[in-house]
Amino acid sequence: MAVPSPGYSLTLRVETPATITATSELAAAVGKAGGAITALDVTESGHDHMVVDVSCNTTDAAHGDLIRDALNALEGVTVRNVSDRTFLMHLGGKLEVVPKVALRNRDDLSRAYTPGVARVCLAIAENPAAARNLTIKRNTIAVVTDGSAVLGLGNIGPAAALPVMEGKAALFKQFANVDAWPVCLDTQDTEEIIMIVKALAPVYGGVNLEDIAAPRCFEIEARLREELDIPVFHDDQHGTAIVTLAALTNALLVVGKQIDKIKIVVSGVGAAGNAIIQLLAARGANNIIACGRNGAISSADVSPDAHRNWLAENTNPEQFTGTLKEAVVGADVFIGVSAPNILDEADIAAMNKDAIVFAMANPDPEVDPAAAGRHAAIVATGRSDFPNQINNVLAFPGFFRGLLDAGVSDITDSMLLAAADAIAARVSQDELNPGFIIPSVFDPHVASDVAEAVAHAAAKNK
Repeated sequence: MAVPSPGYSLTLRVETPATITATSELAAAVGKAGGAITALDVTESGHDHMVVDVSCNTTDAAHGDLIRDALNALEGVTVRNVSDRTFLMHLGGKLEVVPKVALRNRDDLSRAYTPGVARVCLAIAENPAAARNLTIKRNTIAVVTDGSAVLGLGNIGPAAALPVMEGKAALFKQFANVDAWPVCLDTQDTEEIIMIVKALAPVYGGVNLEDIAAPRCFEIEARLREELDIPVFHDDQHGTAIVTLAALTNALLVVGKQIDKIKIVVSGVGAAGNAIIQLLAARGANNIIACGRNGAISSADVSPDAHRNWLAENTNPEQFTGTLKEAVVGADVFIGVSAPNILDEADIAAMNKDAIVFAMANPDPEVDPAAAGRHAAIVATGRSDFPNQINNVLAFPGFFRGLLDAGVSDITDSMLLAAADAIAARVSQDELNPGFIIPSVFDPHVASDVAEAVAHAAAKNK
């Protein structure tokens, strides 16, 4: 299933004889070794030699070594250097602070800083609400993590989580012009995290919780929502739920089914799984089976985890008690936010006619998408190298843009549903097909449509 990915992109600086076929021979060698050429650039040329930068996507580090060896094996060819383009992108970090005001002379300085700034400080001291208009607060959010559940990498800690949080902040700016900053906390104590975020809150207009392990993430989010006057959004929960519902809305249109008439099986009962199930229920789904490591959750399951108890009480109406593989038999929809390769082709073949499979574990899905596609009507993943990528980038930038524009602190189901509908609507009826059920993250209208929908829902709630 592994295919070349931009995540393992290399540039190999190669010295080669100056022949008319030199570049084509380099490209052929890369292709034969399974790489995907993205660029060939001649950087130096002499009477008898050339230096060519060969950029290509690979499947992993070992594959990169294989391609290097294939080029070195060509007659007269030497690989001078290999650069990992992903690491190069991260050198020095992905963010910087740029002033919005000019500081050209003493006059500018006197207004931006002392003595003029003191007047602004006193105005905020007299009226704290003025900070929203007179500081960065109205357009700035904190991207907060403790590094305990980073991507599919697990508990790798705050320093190792920083590249992800930088990327998240960059996406906020790129897609919705929201200024965001990574806040990676060197503690995994629930009370300490809550205390620190509350202490930092005066700077920010909102908090995006990210990659915090369940079940602690539930309490942290609930407490912060209760104790802060700014919106708190857990993207791993609600961002995932929004884009999943958007994709499912369009997928059901393609296969001609209704959400209140289908059987849905969800693998994964952590943050994402819980939020997906609750939002599907809010939209009208009434036959959902939630499966954890030990199989289906039913009303017989009692847990100290309130969210797991909610699943036990509000899902699985027929009280099915089998395994995940048994649960998907006859199911209309499978949604995976769990672990790689837990289903196989035979499992998908056992689903209902015109089945929908969302295998969203990253980087390796719950089932091979190619195998699933031989039986399911629609297959979606979290990956960019297959059709129908279900990606949170479609949700969180515009969602926060709408929250900040509306100046609200509460996040409601009506906002989540409105955001999902806005994303789904970006795919017109004329465009809709099994390979295109959800818009590209680069659709320039997604974030603004989501922001408008969230702001409108917020206004109705006031």
